[in-house]
Amino acid sequence: MKAYTIVGVLAFIIFLYAGLPSLYFRHYSSSVKRKFSSNNSIFLTFDDGPNPAYTLEILDLLKEYNVKATFFVVARKAEEHKEIIDRIVEDGHTLAMHSYSHKSAWLSTPWQTKKDFEKSMSIFNKLGYEIKYFRPPWGVFNGFTQYYSSKNGLKSIFWTIITEDWNPKATVDSTVHKILDNVESGDIIVLHDSNHKDDKKDAPKNTIKALETIIPALLKRDFYFKTIEEGMESNI
Repeated sequence: MKAYTIVGVLAFIIFLYAGLPSLYFRHYSSSVKRKFSSNNSIFLTFDDGPNPAYTLEILDLLKEYNVKATFFVVARKAEEHKEIIDRIVEDGHTLAMHSYSHKSAWLSTPWQTKKDFEKSMSIFNKLGYEIKYFRPPWGVFNGFTQYYSSKNGLKSIFWTIITEDWNPKATVDSTVHKILDNVESGDIIVLHDSNHKDDKKDAPKNTIKALETIIPALLKRDFYFKTIEEGMESNI
């Protein structure tokens, strides 16, 4: 079999295993929440933490403005930084799951996907917190991601606005404008309180600086910040 044929077959298998499920669950499936029907409410979410260098500073900023958010945390990091997890919950934010180690679903076999959920849920149980919401790393689903999400009693949450603030090329201004120029009521906004590849990069620092402009600007527009939990409880 020629090399290009093998590559084509592998590409088709990956498409069936992760590409097609991602397309379906990200855009069409009713089992995934993408936006809320909410007048003047928006839903700020943070992925990839907790990170002592950034998460605590974000929590301080949210507290200053009395703003609530949802933190989709990596279970391995949560286990390492229980004190930050406790602070997230104590401050009234929603705690949610973002996999065990931030491995993309297309790189995970069905067995690995199952184990990822089991290890993650075990950690949160050990920490003493019930988890209801899940977001897959990179927003990628494989053929088994949603099955195990539902089997573990989790609601999968996607987004309407993602600024790519994790990218080292992103700037404070680009993050600010991607939100302020596009936000609508009911939007789920993704930002990051950690850079999962290299925490020494400045991307989360720029996110914090951007939030110092974004939060007061949205409050001035009479938006209300709500957690995913509040949105789901209101059935909006």
